[in-house]
Amino acid sequence: MLKLFRYLKNYKLQSILGPLFKLTEACFELAVPLVMAEIIDVGIENSDKSYILKMGALLVFLGILGLICALTAQYFAAKASLGFGTELRRDLYHHINTLSHSEIDRVGSSTLVTRMTVDINQAQTGVNMLLRLFLRSPFIVIGAVIMAFLISVKLTLIFLIASPVLAAVIYLVMSRTVPMFKQIQKRLDKTTLMTSENLSGVRVIRAFSRQKSEEDEFKANAQELLRLQLSAGRISALMNPCTYVIVYIAIICIVWYGGIDVNAGGITQGELIALISYMNQILLALLAVALLVSSITKAQASSLRINEVFALSPSVTDEGNAEVECDTAACAVEFDGVTFAYDGSDEPALHDISFRAQRGETIGIIGGTGCGKSTLVNLIPRFYAISGGRLLIDGVDIEKYPFEQLRSKIGIVPQKAMLFKGTVRENMRWRSERANDDEIINALDIAQALDFVMEKPEKLDYMITQEGRNLSGGQKQRLTIARALVGSPEILILDDSASALDLATDARLRKAIAEKTDGMTVFIVSQRVSSIRHADKILVLDDGRLVGMGTHGQLLENCAIYREICTSQHYGDPVQGGEL
Repeated sequence: MLKLFRYLKNYKLQSILGPLFKLTEACFELAVPLVMAEIIDVGIENSDKSYILKMGALLVFLGILGLICALTAQYFAAKASLGFGTELRRDLYHHINTLSHSEIDRVGSSTLVTRMTVDINQAQTGVNMLLRLFLRSPFIVIGAVIMAFLISVKLTLIFLIASPVLAAVIYLVMSRTVPMFKQIQKRLDKTTLMTSENLSGVRVIRAFSRQKSEEDEFKANAQELLRLQLSAGRISALMNPCTYVIVYIAIICIVWYGGIDVNAGGITQGELIALISYMNQILLALLAVALLVSSITKAQASSLRINEVFALSPSVTDEGNAEVECDTAACAVEFDGVTFAYDGSDEPALHDISFRAQRGETIGIIGGTGCGKSTLVNLIPRFYAISGGRLLIDGVDIEKYPFEQLRSKIGIVPQKAMLFKGTVRENMRWRSERANDDEIINALDIAQALDFVMEKPEKLDYMITQEGRNLSGGQKQRLTIARALVGSPEILILDDSASALDLATDARLRKAIAEKTDGMTVFIVSQRVSSIRHADKILVLDDGRLVGMGTHGQLLENCAIYREICTSQHYGDPVQGGEL
């Protein structure tokens, strides 16, 4: 957790003033038993009402001062801890956004969400408790023992015997609960993952009538989480009764031997009451220490999980890269012996891929499921770092590009159509923030989305709900294609982005892209032969290897795998390329 204390650097004053005011409150609290002793030994002993009233007013004054100090300390501690949480959350969010796809795939989005929310809240609570109690509680314990020594060394020995026993109880409880807190956090990760999957896949779950099985699985996870929390709660619940028993036994001993001492004239009645008050103060302070240790333990477990994310270094970075000058005479994209393997995988997903895409060419990519089609196009915007070979854009190695310059050249339409809550206009401006309505309308027209957008009463101001749930699958795909076209990118990547479109709309889309995007290099990943058959160059992948490259007619003659795909889809005439 010490590593995270750097997020308090802008709250140094609050981090100092909070504990100082708590110490001041503790000083007033330690003075209260002495005032009570004076009231008993002087005021009540001598029946001096004026003295009793005067000392009673002093008690009230000490109480008010203590309250003011406590509230002030809480204000500064809250301000520092909230600031700590805000800066930590902002920095962690920024760091997550610097990670490449490899790191995010490895860690998992659900655990990142938990660490951004639950773990940071735990760390923030730990800082708050630390600022409030870290100095106060030990000061109260030490101060109460010293004050008790000043009253009676013999009776204070009872304090010194009881304190290690109390500390042992607290240690035993905490040593059992710490591992449980870590397991609870992991179980919360799984809960977040299951909730996310069930909400995003609710249609699939209902379509297959799997509500009961999903509910049972979630219930089992929730029961295990409940079991862990109850186990930790039961052990934690032992702390108060055990510590109270020890303290009350100590108080009984103090009263017993103190009464004997009072009768012998060793101490006064007021001093005995003060000793009992100090014993109670020690009890409360030790319980506060237990609460602090519990909170710090949870915060420590959460901090370790947060630091694990900070420890992740992006495998793909543009650090130190300056804007490069492109070679306009070079081909748009060149793969030169590119090999790529996913993190943790023994086998490469792509083997020695080599081809060139000239400016203005349309490149079709086809192959069986899992052959590496999406992997190949995901290397172009440098979502992943290649394992071997070279990948050049406009004659420059992509590793030399700053991300902003590289990705400004590329319009990407992913397999899963993802839209964000906001108007159509706001969604269309994701690639180019300064795009005007004419550019947006032109992109919508090419993507075959203009008709249904203009049918809406709000037109470009039509509000899209979260993830585009108020649109059909085909409408979402067309809008994501239009979003990629806004700003006229040099390279357009369509990663199986027409799967929800009917054949007629798909054909009109490809025709519009070919006619209205002059000079744009287009990559079309598809399972349909009809979507790529007119491409200038078709790449055929099989098990991560490039097994065929050429036009539709050439591949029908020379590539058995492509011929098999075409036959299965009734595109088997090697001369005409028509349907069988």
